[in-house]
Amino acid sequence: MELNQRKELFSKAYVRAVAAVVGCSVDQPENDYDSVDLCIKAVDRDPVQPHRLELQLKCTSRDVLNAQYVRYPLNVKNYNDLRVTTFIPRLLIVVLVPENIGEWIQQSEQEMLLRHCAYWVSLRGMPETRNTNRITVELPRRNQFTPDALESMIQRISKGGVP
Repeated sequence: MELNQRKELFSKAYVRAVAAVVGCSVDQPENDYDSVDLCIKAVDRDPVQPHRLELQLKCTSRDVLNAQYVRYPLNVKNYNDLRVTTFIPRLLIVVLVPENIGEWIQQSEQEMLLRHCAYWVSLRGMPETRNTNRITVELPRRNQFTPDALESMIQRISKGGVP
């Protein structure tokens, strides 16, 4: 399997693991024409109108970290799809992995460790760009995609807020 396909599968597994801890279901749209790879639903909180998030996933082993941000070069098409205001909030999730595939997972009888970390950002309301190919977006390093972070997002959405 090609490396980028492995990264895509790993990023989906990472998000599914976080969602499972929070008790959310994860659906995968049949097509990714609008930059949505996965949908998270918190169905047990309001079965009539479940709280949802739509996610665009990226995975990289490149050196994209600085002291405060993950600086990720995003395709302009994805940027434009994620910056528009939609009824269901959309997030960009960037999963960082080691260069060596053998270091992505470490497992023993006591634990399974997924390396390294995932970060999230909402691009809702961001300005148009004149770029034609890629635009570098900044994901704050404090925005780690963790079970606590996802739970907080669901709580904000349930009160009519945004992630």
